[in-house]
Amino acid sequence: MSDLSVIKDKLREASLAVLPITVLVSVLCLFLIPMDSGLMLAFVLGSLLLISGMALFTLGSDMSMTEIGNHIGSRMTRSRNLTLILSLSLVLGAAITIAEPDLQVLAANVPAVDTMTLIIVVSLGVAISLMLAMIRILFAIPIVWMLIVLYALVFGLAAFTDKGFLSIAFDSGGVTTGPMTVPFIISLGMGVSAIRSDENARSDGFGLVALCSVGPIIAVMILGFIYPDTGTADVSMTAVKLSDTLLIGRSYISAFPEYMAEVARALAPIFAFFMVFQVVSLRLRKKPFLGILMGIAYTYIGLVLFLTGVNVGFSPLGFGLGESIAKTPFRTALVPLAMLMGWFIINAEPAVHVLNKQVEELSAGAISARAMGTSLSIAVAAANGLAMIRVLTGAPIMWFLIPGYAISLILAFFVPPTFTAIAFDSGGVASGPMTATFMLPFVMGACQAAGGNVMTDAFGLVAMVAMTPLITVQVMGAISTVRSAKLTPSQEFTTMADDAVIELWEAA
Repeated sequence: MSDLSVIKDKLREASLAVLPITVLVSVLCLFLIPMDSGLMLAFVLGSLLLISGMALFTLGSDMSMTEIGNHIGSRMTRSRNLTLILSLSLVLGAAITIAEPDLQVLAANVPAVDTMTLIIVVSLGVAISLMLAMIRILFAIPIVWMLIVLYALVFGLAAFTDKGFLSIAFDSGGVTTGPMTVPFIISLGMGVSAIRSDENARSDGFGLVALCSVGPIIAVMILGFIYPDTGTADVSMTAVKLSDTLLIGRSYISAFPEYMAEVARALAPIFAFFMVFQVVSLRLRKKPFLGILMGIAYTYIGLVLFLTGVNVGFSPLGFGLGESIAKTPFRTALVPLAMLMGWFIINAEPAVHVLNKQVEELSAGAISARAMGTSLSIAVAAANGLAMIRVLTGAPIMWFLIPGYAISLILAFFVPPTFTAIAFDSGGVASGPMTATFMLPFVMGACQAAGGNVMTDAFGLVAMVAMTPLITVQVMGAISTVRSAKLTPSQEFTTMADDAVIELWEAA
């Protein structure tokens, strides 16, 4: 299939993902909630950039980040040098996290803490987590026990962490696993799992995203002891006014250079690492090497378009829409509206499509991409509804996180380990760019208009979105297990052979 045909397919997929939320918001603004016409036009233009950017990004991710992760993971394991594997994991974890656009967005919105300081701390948390994840794969440590230990540490620290920092810490765990990190980390895990020949090697390749989401939470909580006064930080915002078409055009034109530079800085570390690895160890042939370079170019262009459309067109309208609805007598309608938006917005997360596709391939179709998508839509809808309830009531975030994670960890003992690993991976990827740049401003606008504390009540949305898939995906796993038990031996699903994982990255 030619690149043009693939791009057309990606554009079709992106359109089906983005148009529902675009239509929903447009209907609200045109018939129910009066909004500035300039914001509305910017939103429509942003939708077009979002569609084209997502199409190019997903194409580029398939061609570059997934391939780089596969090649580096397989070459690392061939050395069978534990020190080398752990050292490279540490470096790669930090490099790929610094390149994560979601983290840049969150860090820029957090007051009282220097942006670069927060990014570095979160990157170190991911780096250490990725190293621990490699140890788990190589030594076949059950993921449920690692998760129990790590989350026990998380909630132990939470008892002593400033309330304003709690939400930021849990949000940091969600945004670190976005469109840049997920394809790379999952592929790296599959490559490293190939070193083992036991029957659980394939399933242990999942879970890296889950573990990489915990490290940043712990790291930011520790940082919170240095910055204990975030609850008093000034986080007041006002909706952007775009009074005429010229101002809209200038807003987009001025944003392009900013995001071109930002994405270039984000991609530079992983690009440089790949080039060095290519010269020193990989030595790929001309065709696959040029294919990866072309994929990086697609990724770059796609992310620039995506981030520009989301930040210029989506965020301002999201904040203004949340603010306007909260000022009406019908502010309780924010709960079902947020749930409806959450149902559709998860389909616009690029990393979700990457995970769903890889889960379907690596499970030989036993877990379809459609089933994964449905379970994540239910989870994110519930998360958005709960987050809006927090905004309207001021309920502490721990009232939701403690029982949610408790249920998730209890379920882990009753479903196959593969579903547990996939569930915790799903929690990381569900909280991507659309959540951070549209739903978070929407919740912040509603919170500010309702007179709530943005630091404690609005922040935490990403954490809620990252938590609920842990329950829904494992419930799907339990249902799948019950159905499998009722099948005849000839109908029962047979797990892939160990060499199927090796064929996946070698065929690429």
